[in-house]
Amino acid sequence: MKRRLVDTEVAAMALGVRPGTIRVMAHRGQLTRYGTRQRALWDLDELLDRLPAGGSCKVNTSV
Repeated sequence: MKRRLVDTEVAAMALGVRPGTIRVMAHRGQLTRYGTRQRALWDLDELLDRLPAGGSCKVNTSV
């Protein structure tokens, strides 16, 4: 299956966290980073698998 890759901002919105949290998760080995040195991309299906059962996630209210 072809990977559906998204940038860090979209990945953060998908999980309801800040972009920095996505980078920390990758550093800890919890997410696989794709893309180039200049542009990090994340597998949307891998992100959605991290959501709790029922698909609900924390709402990020910061702007």
